[in-house]
Amino acid sequence: MNVVDAHVLDTGVLIVGAGPTGLTLGVDLARRGVDALVLEGAGELFPGSRGKGFQPRTMEVFDDLGIVDALHAAGGPYPVGMVWRNGERVGEHHMFDPAGPSEDSPYNRAWMVPQWRTQEILAARLAELGGGIAFRHEVAGVTQDEDGVTAHLSSGAAVRARYLVAADGGRSAVRRALGVGMTGETVDPSPTLVADVRVRGLDRDNWHVFPPRDGADLLAVCPLAGTEDFQVMARFPEGADVVTSADGVRKVVAERSHIAAEDVTEVRWVSDFRPRAALADRFRAGRVFLAGDAAHVHSPAGGQGLNTSVQDAYNLGWKLGAVLKGEAPAALLDSYEEERRPIAAQMLDLSTAVHRGAVRRGGATRQLGIGYRDSSLTVETRGAVGEDAVRAGDRAPDGTVDGVRLFDAFRGPHWTLLALGVDAPGGGAAVPVVRGGAHGAYGTGLFLVRPDGYVGWAGNTPEGLGGYLGRFGLAG
Repeated sequence: MNVVDAHVLDTGVLIVGAGPTGLTLGVDLARRGVDALVLEGAGELFPGSRGKGFQPRTMEVFDDLGIVDALHAAGGPYPVGMVWRNGERVGEHHMFDPAGPSEDSPYNRAWMVPQWRTQEILAARLAELGGGIAFRHEVAGVTQDEDGVTAHLSSGAAVRARYLVAADGGRSAVRRALGVGMTGETVDPSPTLVADVRVRGLDRDNWHVFPPRDGADLLAVCPLAGTEDFQVMARFPEGADVVTSADGVRKVVAERSHIAAEDVTEVRWVSDFRPRAALADRFRAGRVFLAGDAAHVHSPAGGQGLNTSVQDAYNLGWKLGAVLKGEAPAALLDSYEEERRPIAAQMLDLSTAVHRGAVRRGGATRQLGIGYRDSSLTVETRGAVGEDAVRAGDRAPDGTVDGVRLFDAFRGPHWTLLALGVDAPGGGAAVPVVRGGAHGAYGTGLFLVRPDGYVGWAGNTPEGLGGYLGRFGLAG
């Protein structure tokens, strides 16, 4: 990992926060050759497992960013839940509804990687691309003018940037400095303890669930794929005091299960929280953007928060790159809030519904159906198409066209044009073209795929395509 000093720096994009959101954005900007710096107030990367699951759409994002193989090697599928009572196994349950892989959706299931390991993988990829992280640099205030943003650090130093992205979590100092409010609700008034531990006497094939009994509340002990650790989650009655010491964790485990306190051999990280849902009133204030938990806070149920956060960064990265390289007008950045805030609101509703048992962890939680049909960047020039057909604004599915795998063609910071069953336009458009016959959900037509894997423009003829490409400096 590259570690840098931020005392006398002027950069294109300043990213505040070295969590998954900030690191994803750092990687995306680095591969575009955009000058960017990640600032982190702590002295190291986050050490716990807090966010530990990736949905299929996020795995597609990581495929594009070049880390999906590392994540596969570092993690594993979610284990089957095992319910215990009085030291006996009494039943199984699956955390997510099963789904098989398909040609258009190769990543078919949630994949578990503890957050600390994900951040290590992202940081290594950032360093590989020439980027770096400045640790122990805490942002105390932000000022901006028509030319850029200045981050004022608690040390008294300052960092100047063209744009700043706040990826500094649910208690975002940048958001507070900007005066941007958050509107939300308590999802569950009951406090929850979460800890990473080492445990003797439990198998690693199951997510062990100990239902409430004798006045105690729920306990769940989940093996963290790719590690020797387990994640403990313990729910407490409303108003209860949560003791977050190592002995406090051991006591909770012993009181609620057949596991003896001494069998919790190590407590590596511990925290507590109260599930809530909140959405920032704005995702942009001038030259400052909010992303991840700084913009939306979720219940952990359903695994939507971390995934929505990574996809915020993925949406913003190509837009910042295009503007900073002079390929697109600054107005393109307005589309970040336009596209991502409604998605965040939708995912917050889903997380809350899953937490309260109103819906299962099914197809919606995989996030493959998320799209931008109503975006100002979306242009659909065809008339009526089939209900299940790909339209402008939709995620561009995978597949193989004339021997070319589409995700291989899409991979990288570029746009891609699919010409399926129709002639591709001439004139030297500055995007690679994949040609073939009618295919799958696409059917026939021209499909211009954005750098973030969504169809920006679709048509049966090239009419209007050149003008659309010109909006992003791509016509030629």
